Amino acid sequence: MKITTLEDLLADELKDLYSAENQLVKALPKMAKGVDSEDLRSAFEDHLKQTRNHAERLEQICKQLEINPRGKKCVGMEGLIEEGSEILNMEGEMEPLEAGVIGAAQRVEHYEIAAYGTAAAHARQLGFMDAADLLHQTLEEEKQANDKLTQIAENRINVQAAMM
Repeated sequence: MKITTLEDLLADELKDLYSAENQLVKALPKMAKGVDSEDLRSAFEDHLKQTRNHAERLEQICKQLEINPRGKKCVGMEGLIEEGSEILNMEGEMEPLEAGVIGAAQRVEHYEIAAYGTAAAHARQLGFMDAADLLHQTLEEEKQANDKLTQIAENRINVQAAMM
């Protein structure tokens, strides 16, 4: 894809996000199955529902902007998911492994926070206020998901892992 305008860049960002969200729809059930912690499993399952909604929002935005969201692979998300899979496949005590899974999941959230923040800013700059609002809504949900993971880590998983 050739990028000559901010609108071209936004289209590329939306395609990248769409790919990222769809990769997560496949990865989150594996993450949920790979942990023993009920609250961590629940956080992954809840975020799976949100992630499906995020993909639908991106489809809605792309429809409004007359962009086909398909056709791009988000290699950044692919790498982050691979790192998380490596941790899930390691042998060892569950608590430190779950702490590692939380770290991998938070790297995913931080990636999404950066991507949604950038896309929302670009949409706003271009005057696509409906798109900017939807992107900002998703951005806030990604921040909340990250905060939930932080709470689970700091209040239980990391404490238990430190006692191993």
